[in-house]
Amino acid sequence: MQAPVPLVSETSSSLFSGLLPARFTSEIGLAFASLPAGVQIAFAIVFGLVIGSFLNVVVHRLPIMLERAWRAEISEATDAADAAPSADGLPARYNLWVPRSACPHCGHVLRPWENLPILSYLLLRGRCSACGTHVSLRYPLLELASAAFATAALVVFGPTSMALAAFGLGAMLLTMSAIDIDTHLLPDSLTLPLLWAGLIVNFNGMFTNLHDAVLGAIVGYLALWAVHWLFLLVRGVEGMGYGDFKLLAALGAWLGWAALPQIVLIAAVAGAVVGLAATWRGRMRFEEPLPFGPFLAAGGALTLFVGTPLYLALGG
Repeated sequence: MQAPVPLVSETSSSLFSGLLPARFTSEIGLAFASLPAGVQIAFAIVFGLVIGSFLNVVVHRLPIMLERAWRAEISEATDAADAAPSADGLPARYNLWVPRSACPHCGHVLRPWENLPILSYLLLRGRCSACGTHVSLRYPLLELASAAFATAALVVFGPTSMALAAFGLGAMLLTMSAIDIDTHLLPDSLTLPLLWAGLIVNFNGMFTNLHDAVLGAIVGYLALWAVHWLFLLVRGVEGMGYGDFKLLAALGAWLGWAALPQIVLIAAVAGAVVGLAATWRGRMRFEEPLPFGPFLAAGGALTLFVGTPLYLALGG
């Protein structure tokens, strides 16, 4: 892994070229880096909580938006009225921005003070203020995890462009993990942009050199693709989804091909432990599929922040 790149460096400026003037981004970087460490960390926590609140919106709405798109395609191909996007009972205009956040049970539109990360959940005691229905614990947990990623990125990489990129990767991994747990899907609309983002950030060797990033994308995809087809030939069933291939390819693009064995090892061990524990406790059947995306994400996040190989990083 490469050394951190200051926010005011040429690399940082190139990342934001076309979005903000280089002088402006440099001034922001200098101002932020000059703040006391405690203030920087406080900012990272608040920033992570706010982004985490938005990630909750993505986790809830993106699968619905994708299902609507599939229904529209089916409706157009078959003229089936029950396949129309509006069949779900939600507003016709439904995306990540509109309508305003509301209780999925009673439709109560959240007031501004009811939409504050963590604080609203605590003040409302985890219930909707209108109907009293329990709010899923996933909402505050995802916000806390996002804040933890933002803080870890700042602590590990300092006030640098690497910290911004690392947090972006962590936020995407959180989002995809939550969606995979809920739906057993890893949408192309997330995995493919993440893959391309990995190649872009490594164009100038941020986390690894471009050669290793491209090779990581190729090896990451083909490794799980081979496992998928081997399992299909031996057992006659699909043992892994195509979204897992693309997620590992994206992690390879971000962290390089050399990080892949560690990521897969962590994911396999963690998945086996969780699967066996869930089976033993009667939470799932032995043959029931377990979403593998969250375990790949955990392996990728651990490798991002701790390094590879893991035992060397922990040992010194």
